[in-house]
Amino acid sequence: MPPFPRPQEPTVSLHKEPVDGACPQCAATQLRRYPVNSEGGWFEVVKCQNCLHSVSRERWNLFGSLQLLSDTI
Repeated sequence: MPPFPRPQEPTVSLHKEPVDGACPQCAATQLRRYPVNSEGGWFEVVKCQNCLHSVSRERWNLFGSLQLLSDTI
């Protein structure tokens, strides 16, 4: 048996947390908060799911969901 077994889930999924408010571009109320990785590193964003307008973008952990022990000090 390999040290890391093959995942049983057929796809990777990400929970997008609902956020109260309306999009300043299209006025839709479908705002969600979730992490994204870009050329600048990891960010936690709030985006409109209707038009994909970025409502906010804040720097997140250096390695995304992996938190370094030094980050907790």
